[in-house]
Amino acid sequence: MEGKIRKVGNSLGVILPKQLIEELHLKTGDKVSIERKGSNLELRPVDPEFEEWAEAYRQLNTDYKDVLKALAE
Repeated sequence: MEGKIRKVGNSLGVILPKQLIEELHLKTGDKVSIERKGSNLELRPVDPEFEEWAEAYRQLNTDYKDVLKALAE
């Protein structure tokens, strides 16, 4: 599947094919995560609820690392 790079103001944007938009249930205004993997780009939809949960977990894991380790034993 291919997309197309287009100029958007002073930036560049990627035009996603309709099929991909439908498969990923994307809509205007959705946030995506863009990560460079070597010479490739990985584009993923961002789920705000999951991001909130993941941040809470990271904080809990940092704050209570020793307690969680002790409970695991």
